[in-house]
This record gives sequence, structure tokens and C-alpha cells, in this order.
Amino acid sequence: MRRWTAVVIGLVGVALVAWGLTRRPPAGPPAPQTGSTFTVADLHRIADVAEPVFAPDGASLVYSVTTDNLEVDAPVSDLWRVDWISGEASRLTKTATASEWAPSFSADGRWIVFLGDKDGESDTQLWRMPGKGGKARQVSEIPGGVSDYALSPDGGKAVVVVETGGPEPNAAETTPPIVIDRYQFKEDTRGYLDARRQQLLIVDLKTGETTPLTRGDFDHWLPAWSPDGQSIAFVSKRRGPDPDRNLDFDVFVVPASGGEPRRMGDFAGADSDPAWESRPDWSPDSKRLVWLRSAEDKWIYYSPWQMVVGDVATGQAAPVAWIDRSVNHPRWSPDGRSLLALIEQDRDTLLARIDPASGRIDYLTAGPRFAYDFAAGPDGRIAVLDGASDAPNELRTVGPGSRPLTRHNSWLDGRRLATTRDVSFLSDGIEIHGILTLPPGYDPAKRYPTIVRLHGGPVYQYSHEFMADWQLYAANGYVVLGVNPRGSSGRGFDFARAIYADWGNVDVRDIKAGVDWLIAANIADPERLGVGGWSYGGILTNYVVASDPRFKAAISGAGMSNFLGGYGADMYIREYELELGLPWRNTETWTRLSYPFLHADRITAAVMFQCAEEDTNVPCLGAEQMYQALKSRGLNTRLVVYPGEFHGVSTPSYRADRLTRNLAWYDRFLKVK
Repeated sequence: MRRWTAVVIGLVGVALVAWGLTRRPPAGPPAPQTGSTFTVADLHRIADVAEPVFAPDGASLVYSVTTDNLEVDAPVSDLWRVDWISGEASRLTKTATASEWAPSFSADGRWIVFLGDKDGESDTQLWRMPGKGGKARQVSEIPGGVSDYALSPDGGKAVVVVETGGPEPNAAETTPPIVIDRYQFKEDTRGYLDARRQQLLIVDLKTGETTPLTRGDFDHWLPAWSPDGQSIAFVSKRRGPDPDRNLDFDVFVVPASGGEPRRMGDFAGADSDPAWESRPDWSPDSKRLVWLRSAEDKWIYYSPWQMVVGDVATGQAAPVAWIDRSVNHPRWSPDGRSLLALIEQDRDTLLARIDPASGRIDYLTAGPRFAYDFAAGPDGRIAVLDGASDAPNELRTVGPGSRPLTRHNSWLDGRRLATTRDVSFLSDGIEIHGILTLPPGYDPAKRYPTIVRLHGGPVYQYSHEFMADWQLYAANGYVVLGVNPRGSSGRGFDFARAIYADWGNVDVRDIKAGVDWLIAANIADPERLGVGGWSYGGILTNYVVASDPRFKAAISGAGMSNFLGGYGADMYIREYELELGLPWRNTETWTRLSYPFLHADRITAAVMFQCAEEDTNVPCLGAEQMYQALKSRGLNTRLVVYPGEFHGVSTPSYRADRLTRNLAWYDRFLKVK
């Protein structure tokens, strides 16, 4: 599924009529000057390589590349092919403003199926083109569009995810009232959750005819068609009198011809939570499935995700190669003898091969790298999609003599980039890790204005990946410290759950310790300290400035502080109640965690608050309340709202605006003593 639609599904432009014909390329900034530092305009030049799949003969891979089209002010995606031997890459889709993504090959290689739309406003549908490339044809016309799909092995059908049950406008096309009966009644990108449900349909790609596969008052996600064509696996949440109240996702198997789904395993917790976009994967003989499993509901996202293998005939499932780190995208190797998966480590994510019988793990890539995806083909060929602190994600071969396959971001070779260093320091006797970014031409004899960046999650981490905002800040003379405080991922369950129901406590102490270390090392100027982040990074920013008066400037993006007053305003009602309890019973916990708002008189920093208008992940309410509190006190503050955006701001001009405003805000308060 695409990451940008409200960080989930893509958009696009003009009619897909003449694939392969030369068209005007997307508008963008001029070519860079050799040796220049990173600029805001460079944000639009970064190519997002994603979704690699091997052709069945292993001779090439097809993948998507997303770039910013400034004429339509939207990210636009094309399909590309790269030859395994020569590394020669060519674009398969060349319309100026339409997007295409999520490619799949039929088993015989005759067809490439993908998702796309016609004009940026129309629904996403299935498209098909010849396996060698050529003219594409739209093959579905489903009202409301398709959000995800899986192709049958013969390429003749697809199982698609569609939304059904929405209200119909009346004769005057007035939208009916929204009527809600559900416990969870909001979701980012979907808005209010009424009677709509995610259902699976079978689409005949020759005729476009559809046949329902699932039904009932449940959602269905992440379909996967078995290699023998007989069965389809998917994820749903059906347990208990009200499935909205738990995280008990399960993997189901249903005959491709239709019938009653069977649940795989009997675990009371999350199996293949759709939020992680890691679908169940079939073994080549169609006898087993591998998927991800979390812990019991209580630990929500704090527990590392593990691999589970299930026997389709018996429905029994068991963990494989348990490791106190999160695993992602587990898949069977083409020969069925091993599993391949991405495994998170401290500041790195690496590709590994796992023996399902013994649990032995052999790492196929080594750090400092951040792997985002991979593809496995015949004859042992594997391509990994990964990057580093100085390079956005690209495809490269795995194995002896590893070499690049794509170079869509080679323009960065002409940039004078910031340098990064791994750092560590003690907090409460515990070693805390981070990544330090230094300006080009860094002079160790000088002290620098410093920005501390705080990641979202909270269970996430800063890794060795390309960070455009860090490059911009460093290019403008700032030292940037990305801290992975307690609560971060990459260092095991106990490290992550250290902040469970205790936000803004030990993680704030870890951030303060990082600042102390930077000052003691004569790197940071103690009079010119800034801090900022988005999502939990914005929440944590509020905690930091309410706890440490040394910070002169802060940027709190998509944050929240008045948790008691924000109850029911976002999509995390289930997670809040699991972790914090009910506010009328655990009032002390809810008010304790709300201290940046309830004690806004402690804040002295100049804080700019930002939010996305349509965000139900962390709604604007949180930024508005904090802005009003500081404005009432007469402090330097500002509120910036990005219209029509969801939690993951995707509009190119808004992303550039955010970076430009951030830099100007820090400059205003940190560049002058």
C-alpha cells in the first residue's frame, strides 16, 4: 500500500492513454550546483524508490519511483524496470501527472498488474500491461476504488480490498448525516467510522466482473493469494462481542472460490496488525504461512513484532526464531527452505535469512544501513532496498560483490552533505544512543547552535537513514542531535516499555542528558538550544520545554499535551484505555501526563505549533490548546495549520513550507545571542 495517501494510498493525474510515449517530465527545480549544500528546493528532487518485485525469470525487477510534481503540487509515482545484470533502468509508465504503484507479475511473466488512477481525483483502480512493457489498460471499475490487492498466480484474477456500506447522497446530493455506533469512531485518512467496512472482492481481469469474497460487520485487510491458486489468506478482527475494543487481529484462510474463512492459530493478541503493512506470506508449496505477531493487548506497540509460521491444513501456528527485536516483512524464499525478513537493531534495520526449523538467523546485510524492503527471485537472487545517512533508499544486489541496481538519487553526489556520527551517553546510569549530524566544514574549536530532534512513535528510533531536514539544518550552521531515549525501539522490549504509562519522565531525562553531553563536549552552545519533532516527537517536545528552561526555541508538530481534555478526540481510544485506564478512574495518571498544558507557566521557550487539518491520529486540538495557553501568557508562539492534510503531510509545497518555517523559527531565536 502506498505511503503518502494520508500516508497510505496514492493519488495522481491525467488519463493513462499512451504508455511509453514521450511526455513532458514533472516540473521541478533546476539542476543542483556542484559542491553546494542541501537546500529546501532539494526536498523536491528526492526520489522515493519502493515496492521492488522480480520478473519470474529473474532477469529484471519492476518497482515504483515517487517524485514531487510541482505543477500539480502532488507526489507522482511511475513504474520502472532495472536489468539485473547491466543495471540499466527504464521507465515503464510515462504519463505526466498520473501515478502507478504496487506492481505484481503473473507467474508466467505475461502481465504486470498495478494500482493507478486517471486524474488525481478519480478512484484508484487496477491496471494491467504486458510483462515486457507497453500500453496499459484499466481492468476494474469499482465504485470507491481499490485500496489494496493480491494477484492470482495465473494473472487472470485479483482479490481487492474495497470499502462498502457508506451513505448515499440524496437527490440534491446533500451528504447524509454521519451516524456512528462504533467504539472506535475515527481513523486517520478515513475520518469518521460509520457503517463502512473493508471487504474483499474477486475481480476478473478480462471482464472486470466482481464477486464478493467476504461479508459481515468486520474489516478485512492484506490479502495474499496462494501459489497453487486455491486459497486466499487475509487479516481480520472478529473476536469478542465488540472487536473494536481489542487488538486481536487474526490471519484467516478462505477458498478462492468462496466459502467460510478459517482462523489460523488461537493467539489472544495481534496477528498481522494492518498498520504495519506486512501481509501474510505463503510458502511456495501453499502449505504454510508466515506472518507477524505481537504480545498481549496490554503491551500494544511496545512489544517487538515476531515471526509466526502456521500450518494451513491444521491451523496450528508457532513462533520462529524469537528475538528481542522487531521483525518486519517476513517472506518465504522462492525454494521454500528459508525465510527472509527485515530485523531491526540499534539504529539499523538489516535483511536476514532465517532457518524455520532451527531458528538460526544469518544477516545478509550489515550496518550502518536502514533496509526498507527487499525482493527475492530465482537462482538465489535477492535485491534489498536500503539507504544510509548520506543516501536515500536505492536497490542493490545482496551477496558477494554487492552492487547498486538503481541510482535515482545520484544528483546528491554533487552535494556537500553533512556528516553523521553515532554517539552515546549515560542517563540514570543507562547508556542512551543517538545520531549526531555536523555542519559541512564543522570546526571543533567552535560551539554551535544546536537542534535536538525527537522521533515519533513513541516506539520508533532514529536510524542510519537519509534525513532531509537534518541535512537542511546542518547546511545552515546547526548541529543536530537525534536522540533515541528510553521508549525507543531497536534495543528490546524492556527498553521500549520503560515509558509505559509514564510519558515525559525518563525519556525527558535522557534528552536532558544528551544536551548535557553535547555542552560538556564543547559542541553545543548552551545559550542557543532548540528542540522539535512530529507526532510523539511533538508530544515529547512539549514535555521537554515544560521541563528544561535551557531551550530557547521549539517546534511541536502534531502534538498533544492536554490528554484528559483530549479524551475521545483522536483514533487511539483503545490504546489509551489499555495503557492509561479510564480517565474517570485513573484521573491522576491522565492529569500527570498532561503537565505541559496544566503547567504551561513553566514554559519559557518560543514554541511554534503545527498540525494537519484532517489529522485524526493527533488532531489539531492538541496544538490549538497549547498555542492558546502560551498565547495567553504572552510568549512568542505561532500556530500553523496545513489545510486538507492527514497526519503524514504529503503536499510538496506544504512539506517545503514546513521546513522553511522551521528553519526561520530556529534562526530567529537561536542565531542571535
